[in-house]
Amino acid sequence: MRKTRMWSVAFVLLLVLSTVLVACNEGGSQSSGSQEDTLVFGRGGDSTSLDPSRVTEGETFKVTVNIFETLLNFGEDDTTIQPGLAKEWKTDDGLTYTFTLEEGVKFHDGTDFNADAVVKNFERWANGDADKFPYYNSMFGGFKGDEGHVIESVTADGDYKVVITLKRPQAPFLKNIAMSMFAIASPDAFEKGDDQFERNPVGTGPFKFVEWRPNETITIEKFDEYWQEGLPKLNKVIFKSIPDNSTRLNALMTGEIDIADGINPADGEKIEQNEELQLIERPSMNVGYLGLTVTRPPFDKKEVRQAMNYAIDKETIINSFFEGRANIAKNPMPPSISGYNEDIEPYEYNPEKAKELLAQAGYPDGFEMELWAMPVPRPYMPDGAKVAEVIQSNLADIGVKAKIVSYEWPTYLDKASKGEADAFMLGWTGDNGDADNFLYVLLDEDNIGSNNYTYFKNTDMHDLLIEAQTEVDENKRIELYKSAQEIIHEEAPWVPIAHSTPLLAAAKGLKGFKPHPTGSDILSKVELTK
Repeated sequence: MRKTRMWSVAFVLLLVLSTVLVACNEGGSQSSGSQEDTLVFGRGGDSTSLDPSRVTEGETFKVTVNIFETLLNFGEDDTTIQPGLAKEWKTDDGLTYTFTLEEGVKFHDGTDFNADAVVKNFERWANGDADKFPYYNSMFGGFKGDEGHVIESVTADGDYKVVITLKRPQAPFLKNIAMSMFAIASPDAFEKGDDQFERNPVGTGPFKFVEWRPNETITIEKFDEYWQEGLPKLNKVIFKSIPDNSTRLNALMTGEIDIADGINPADGEKIEQNEELQLIERPSMNVGYLGLTVTRPPFDKKEVRQAMNYAIDKETIINSFFEGRANIAKNPMPPSISGYNEDIEPYEYNPEKAKELLAQAGYPDGFEMELWAMPVPRPYMPDGAKVAEVIQSNLADIGVKAKIVSYEWPTYLDKASKGEADAFMLGWTGDNGDADNFLYVLLDEDNIGSNNYTYFKNTDMHDLLIEAQTEVDENKRIELYKSAQEIIHEEAPWVPIAHSTPLLAAAKGLKGFKPHPTGSDILSKVELTK
């Protein structure tokens, strides 16, 4: 009897202890224990898909960069080319690239990563269209059969070598295939259908997909068979959508989340003074802008677009909403990108000059328009609604009546990409650190309907950008890009506003987090300690 009773007591105590341990592991960073298993990542908006090849927006890449991997990687804090799923690569002529792949890598569904899988991914993209794979179109000049398509062939040479042959040299080619949207997915998974795959992603990355609750959370968990030993350090990551910046910061301060992006610059000092938090600056590689859809009157007239540039008080916007953590933009790419044209004279804030241009264009009394305001905070635009109010006031000063409208983030992007906005607020965080990723991707005629939301086209600029893609002499490329920026400045399809230094904040116990300039942060080395 005594032994039985003692065993019963011990069993009950064991149950209690187990319950306590489980509670600790499910509570986020505020639970007890020296090492935490779950990171809760607070962000401003939901993803639009979990198939990185089908989108162009950062909220998707924020998640998918941890589920999928690319043939090549960028450096931990820059865009230098590093090994990825391909451990080696070589080219002799700039036209034929041979990639030697890592062996023994598994997709999350248990199938093998090999050369055949890489070929099938490229075939999937090349056989698509701009609606399905907009970024492939932007970076590789179209699709299979198109005159501008730069990729001639992708073939397997045995199980662990892939040969990619180009029709013409493409200077940023290696950087292009290191971008998040060209991650290698399981063919078994995507062959079940694109729509199913974007809700059930399968890659080779450190984390595998668990659950997506739209507009609430996306959960990923440690992939036990991940090929890089000792990684990831976390067992689970939960991406939580909290649209309001202040609410997201409060969630961090109360321990509901462990890290928050989209921090208002005005809150930076408050975070620095909080001993329980740490402020994190992301290296700047972005631009926030007001796009003017050139196919919609009155923005089909250059003088009107130039007037918009003179009308908007960028300095007030930056002082009011960026707290000194941004620079006024004059070009469509940041100064950190090679080829930036420093010699361009910016449009000054000059309402009288704006009125003169409107009169020249036939609008002496102004006009009415819709001004689309971003519904989510982005690195390049921390509070779209408030910035829109300043722009609205500026335009009223020159006789332009702007009605502010907005939509949910996926709808906003979809409608803007179809040319349905008069003027829209948007921005871009560079994906590979090359001028081509800003100028060609965002403003060239090849990308109308994908990333060129303004529908701007200019034959002379197009020729310059295609020549720059093909030119391997970096000094010559720089001059070509400088010339392209002069055309963009004169034609004014955008009002460039700001190059920001995006802010994140995290619990003091977060270790190993490296904010990447592209905005896509790999979380495999992140740890949480009490």
